[in-house]
Amino acid sequence: MSRTSDSSTASRTSAGSVRRGLAARLPAFPWDALADAKRRASAHPDGLVDLSVGTPVDPTPTSVQQALAAAADSSGYPTTIGTPALRAALVDFVRRHRSAPEQLDVDGVLPTVGSKELVAHLPFQLGIGAGDVVAFPHIAYPTYDIGARFVGAEPLAVDMADLAARGDAALPDSSDASRIRLLWLNSPSNPTGEVLTAAQMAAILDWARGRGIVVASDECYALLPWTVDEVPSVLDPRVNGGDLDGVLCVYSLSKQSNLAGYRAAFVAGDPSLVGELVAVRKQAGMMLPGPMQAAMTVALGDDAAVAAQREVYRSRRAILEPALQAAGGTIHGSQAGLYLWTSFGEDSMTSVERLADLGVLVAPGMFYGEGGANSVRVALTATDERISAAARRLSHP
Repeated sequence: MSRTSDSSTASRTSAGSVRRGLAARLPAFPWDALADAKRRASAHPDGLVDLSVGTPVDPTPTSVQQALAAAADSSGYPTTIGTPALRAALVDFVRRHRSAPEQLDVDGVLPTVGSKELVAHLPFQLGIGAGDVVAFPHIAYPTYDIGARFVGAEPLAVDMADLAARGDAALPDSSDASRIRLLWLNSPSNPTGEVLTAAQMAAILDWARGRGIVVASDECYALLPWTVDEVPSVLDPRVNGGDLDGVLCVYSLSKQSNLAGYRAAFVAGDPSLVGELVAVRKQAGMMLPGPMQAAMTVALGDDAAVAAQREVYRSRRAILEPALQAAGGTIHGSQAGLYLWTSFGEDSMTSVERLADLGVLVAPGMFYGEGGANSVRVALTATDERISAAARRLSHP
């Protein structure tokens, strides 16, 4: 064999190893496991009711669509940090809706290309890597785990209520505390809808600060409360003592404003941490498209559209909750957000398959960690007609 052939073979082998190396860190994509159940549910005579994924189905607010159209002539590159108007709108939003202190200004906010992108890549952007630990709720959105795996860090699932109450004793191994570099909070939780109190968040933040751990709080469902009076933010002085050091709030407009297709999200908090993210994201070309920045600016100020959408979800929840209970389900948590966290007294895939026979597709709790093995996540994100169809089938199987 020639030298050229040897070199070519070695190159192909090396490239293949790189690809397999990254893939080996990742679990199977969870929703692929629902393919059979989706086929069964789709065979129902009255059609599929897909309550498995929380993707909005209602119209994007007219004000936002108009802003997007008006900004369509956008020939130049956008900035990573966002337009002055967008940055001002972000500051105004977190002060009005997330209790951010007056000291948080435009240096402490940054638009992102959706929140999943930030969640998945925050460990990388913070310089976390092999030997470090990324901690997150023990029943949680899978991307916290994926972000750790992307950089070769160790993912660690922790019961956050237990952490608030017992500190180090809540960890599987108390020595893990010295290796945690990033701690994710998620309140309201996806999938459980549980809401941490201000006192619980303050206790967790105090514990993390004593160990030099960055706390990132994913609060994307905060403006969709149902059975609680408030959804506290990590930006709230009651939680952080008036000091934003080591604190980041991650937020998305996907759910409250039906902007999932716009990928409109942001991070706010410690200006030094936000500055680090800006520096990395400039190098990587991670910037929200210009027309989207204009649309996002308008969406941040359109509280009327958010309130109207909340009432739509409230109505759907009022229909679906009793139907699930009539079918033998018990609702847990679900204090806020877009999901009803439901148990039927069996393992989650058994519930998925049984509901699929009714033409209703839900997400198994095992997607979100071992603690979800006996529950299912039921989304409110279907049309009124489909929600009513699901309720009829559940109430009269």
